[in-house]
Amino acid sequence: MYSFRLVYIFSYNLFQFCGHTWILANTIARFFTFGQDALADTFYSVGFVMSLCQLLSILEIFHIADGIEKARLLPRFIQVIEKNILLIMVIILEEIQSKPVVCVQFFLWNILDLLRYPHELLCVMERPSIAMLWSRYSLWIPLYILSVVFEGVIICEALQYLEPSALHLSSLLLLYLSLLAVGGSVTVWQLLKERKHHLEKCYKRKQKK
Repeated sequence: MYSFRLVYIFSYNLFQFCGHTWILANTIARFFTFGQDALADTFYSVGFVMSLCQLLSILEIFHIADGIEKARLLPRFIQVIEKNILLIMVIILEEIQSKPVVCVQFFLWNILDLLRYPHELLCVMERPSIAMLWSRYSLWIPLYILSVVFEGVIICEALQYLEPSALHLSSLLLLYLSLLAVGGSVTVWQLLKERKHHLEKCYKRKQKK
């Protein structure tokens, strides 16, 4: 008999995988159909599903804290919070929704999640793959660094559209920009340690066989 926790975490990861697969497929199909014009309305076409997936990703913090998912809490907390903050900012500032950099950021987020959720599904089924594990970290980390850079670009774009009277909001965004660099560095450092631990564990298991 499968426990409720196992069914729940498998269903959650499967839902996120399907959601991000749909977003990526939609984005690519629109690009091949409409060319560069598709970049301008990416947010309007996939924004709702992206917002839903990112909102539900807050549950991952509780998954780790409760022990349902085996992962480091701090890097996941930083990733979830920074994604949701950026998404809220894009929703509020309609002027930047049509910027190509938003489309690129959505594309990177989808690639990152499509590298992570299949690995999580295999771990839930207790069938970890070294190839998937390697992709989860060795490919994921440089792509994550790139996504942080684009997130900074979006924030700089947003600063240009703020009214002069909104000095407090500009100050908050500048502060967040600084925290983003610190948070990104901490996340990479934690994930490198996590990668080393998981790879060593897999190699030891393989040697025992």
